[in-house]
Amino acid sequence: MTTFSQVYAALRRKNRGRYALLAGCSFFSVLMITAYACMMRAPTILSVLPEGGDSRKQVTMIFILAVIGCAVFTTYATGLFFRQKSRETGAFLALGATRRQLQSELGKELALISLSSCAAGAILGGPLAWCVWQLFRRFLVDSQEMILSFGPEAYLLSIAFSAYVVVMLFLLGSRSVRRTNIIDIVQESHTSEPIREVKRWYGPVGIIMVAVGALAGYLMPSFFIRILCWYPPSVVDAVFYLPALIGMYMMLLHTVVNGWRKRHKYRDIIATSMMKFQGRQTVRNMLVMTLLIAGAYFAAFYAPMLSTNSAYSFVSRPVDFEYHCRNDQDLPMQSEVESLASEYGVDLTSWAEVGAATLGGDGTVSIEQDNGAMGTTYTTEYREVASGATFFSESAWNTLTGQSVDIVPGTCANVLDDEGGSSYLSGGDVTLVTNMVTGESLAVTPAEPLRYTMLLGYYVLDDADYNAITAGLTDLWQETWVFFNVADVDASYPFAKALFNEIVDRSGDEVMQLDAYDLVAKMLSGEAGKTYDFDRENVADYGFPVIQREDRDSTEFRNYWLYMPQFRVLDQNDFVTTMAVFLMLFIFIALICFAAVIVIAFTRCMTIALTNARVYDDLRHLGAPRSYLFRSVKGQVSKVFLVPAIVGTLIIAAFYTMIMYFNDNRFTPGELAGMGACATVVVALSLLLYGVYRFTRKSVCHSLGI
Repeated sequence: MTTFSQVYAALRRKNRGRYALLAGCSFFSVLMITAYACMMRAPTILSVLPEGGDSRKQVTMIFILAVIGCAVFTTYATGLFFRQKSRETGAFLALGATRRQLQSELGKELALISLSSCAAGAILGGPLAWCVWQLFRRFLVDSQEMILSFGPEAYLLSIAFSAYVVVMLFLLGSRSVRRTNIIDIVQESHTSEPIREVKRWYGPVGIIMVAVGALAGYLMPSFFIRILCWYPPSVVDAVFYLPALIGMYMMLLHTVVNGWRKRHKYRDIIATSMMKFQGRQTVRNMLVMTLLIAGAYFAAFYAPMLSTNSAYSFVSRPVDFEYHCRNDQDLPMQSEVESLASEYGVDLTSWAEVGAATLGGDGTVSIEQDNGAMGTTYTTEYREVASGATFFSESAWNTLTGQSVDIVPGTCANVLDDEGGSSYLSGGDVTLVTNMVTGESLAVTPAEPLRYTMLLGYYVLDDADYNAITAGLTDLWQETWVFFNVADVDASYPFAKALFNEIVDRSGDEVMQLDAYDLVAKMLSGEAGKTYDFDRENVADYGFPVIQREDRDSTEFRNYWLYMPQFRVLDQNDFVTTMAVFLMLFIFIALICFAAVIVIAFTRCMTIALTNARVYDDLRHLGAPRSYLFRSVKGQVSKVFLVPAIVGTLIIAAFYTMIMYFNDNRFTPGELAGMGACATVVVALSLLLYGVYRFTRKSVCHSLGI
């Protein structure tokens, strides 16, 4: 070795494990972000996630957590690399090497490591996402909507994250060389990262701050909208979650420094001191793992909650088949349905067919004003005709539901769900009903709400009032509703499918509308000389799907068609296929997040062996028994691995429970069943994480020769 570069290369070969760790962490981070971004921005996914909808917001929120987690993880790995490299850097400087020489050699290394690892992660991220998706299609569920394609926007996100990794590596590398005190450089790997004194009240206060932050973050948006009449930018809503983040940090600080149990002053002093030695890095990694675990569980809860809640709603329906249509449509009625049923060997046991009407109702409308970066404000204005709704007569209601209600003349009852909830989904009380053809109005007093989930959001009038206010309505404003049961509903799927296809085929383009379509609102928009946003011709301009009969088996059609029938056996059997993209997307996100947690935890724990090997070797020579060394390793690994898992699981379980309750200030039977399914998922994944913890602990002990 005659040149400085040769000496530098020899040291690099001797310490190739450090370089491999840095390259591996950079590669994994970019790989995970690229795979996530490819799925998040895939046209396949965007076509079923409503623009501005909760599902898309949840996917974006978890992506932000993943980016933060991978960024902190990569920064940690980089800091550890330069911390361990500090001795050779200081030695070179002491022997007369110039900083320019060191920066030149280090620049070559970092360029090779960063560019190769980031490029490999970005290139393989897309194929990884595609392979996982194909496994879902092969072993879980497949549908026409599951055909995956990627958009170029995903790779822009990947390039942006890769650029962060490259820039961060060079900045930290340059800083490590520019330091002036050679002794500080040499001793850096033996210098602790002290955490200032942590009082014992940090733990309880941290728990309180987590609760306050979760409540504030979830409830403040509703406060802004309902009280201040303001739709703030998303960043404003996110600010109120910061106390929860600070609280988690305080809880983890308390765990690392003090622990949650009183212990003898000198018990486990070695393990505790080694944890404190790199206290800042330890707590940062634990915080990142906690956030990722929370995000992973939040995504993992989507499938069991949706599946269980939907299954409960299907089973609890009092009627096997329901469909309705406008009276200007030629849909199959009783004789045709009975004939079709006989072809499939299905016996009808009951049939109820009634009329209904679309009428205008009074209420308040929101008049919005765009304030640019400050969001949108709105004012409310009462109008005698605010929107439209479907109205039944009391006799029609009793025929459909089998109930015996008697609506007092001059009153109007709105319909809630079977438990008397979901008022936020109903139209609310009306006091003035208007015939949109004749212009006649009827003043009514709100009556006690009725309960029937299948007719949630509709209204019921006294027979005489109904006949008076609907006089003169054309077929455009009238509907026919059909309820019927069959003898063996489980065997009626072929018939249900055939009837569904017949209904779709015979429905005109004019009724191929989103469920947000309101005939009254369209009429009012036309009278005002405006276009109606939710009309079939306009919805695509606002990012909403266009309902096409050719897409009758798609998620958009089944979920958002205004006249979508409710066939129990069809909904049960086609649920997984219909919701396949939603279900598989959130399962994919959970897999990505849990994979990141496992890799981060394993890497952090293995650095215990790398960083503290000499300490454990000294303890062994001082006569420390094998059991003591094992207990010391267990104390460190358990805090790094299990504490974030426990804290993240408990926090997301409490937060998810809070969300379920505040949806309607109660727990519905379907939600309780879904939460039970989520608890099963928590148990299964907790056992998986515990198995990984045991494997990691064994690997650390093996590396230390314990």
